[in-house]
Amino acid sequence: MFREVKQNNKPLPVLAADEITKLIVDGVFKPGDRLPNEYELAQRLGVGRSTVREAIKLLVSQNVLEIHRGNGTFVCEQTGVAADPLGLKFIPGKKKLGLDLCEIRFMIEPKIAMLAAQNATPEEVDQMQALCDEIRDQIYAGENYGEKDRELHTLIATCTRNSVIPNLIPILNEAIPLFIDITRQQVKMETIQTHQAVVDAIRARDPQAAYDAMWQHLVDNKRSIEAIPDDV
Repeated sequence: MFREVKQNNKPLPVLAADEITKLIVDGVFKPGDRLPNEYELAQRLGVGRSTVREAIKLLVSQNVLEIHRGNGTFVCEQTGVAADPLGLKFIPGKKKLGLDLCEIRFMIEPKIAMLAAQNATPEEVDQMQALCDEIRDQIYAGENYGEKDRELHTLIATCTRNSVIPNLIPILNEAIPLFIDITRQQVKMETIQTHQAVVDAIRARDPQAAYDAMWQHLVDNKRSIEAIPDDV
């Protein structure tokens, strides 16, 4: 049950938004959950439906909630995290941006792979392998494999058991479609091989091998970006 929202110095929609946020933090509503409808929320919060609408708009703007037209309001999977928090899509010069993102990925992703090798469950490794296989099949079929690539890197990050790292994933994931686009998928075979090497190392619970395999994956990406024309 929602606790009744009390009046204080804050506007009522902000109070309602704070109450909904607390319920999410407390685990009453989890990422991906659908919220009660507007009428039920208004009744349980002790506010009007217009207040609920304003609270929802506020939380949508903060990437806490998302509205699925015709299906209701849901808690965002990456609650409170914007898809492109650094505005990377607006930075000109895709080659330089790709190389700059490579530098960030070198700082972070090999360590992520190392932690995943220490903490991933056998079931999670099976999921990684399934994603590797799907990426391989999409590459051989000439299809865009960006979405499955993002899913794989997201899963590896989740397996670190670090509560902060998953919130970095939207930033790192922005790099994946960019790399695929500007390199025109020139690293397809290397992608298959290095992804598999990362997963094999995680399965073997070999942190150093996982670190090295992810490092090599990024080296291949960097080389392919360096090879493209400077005016990209």
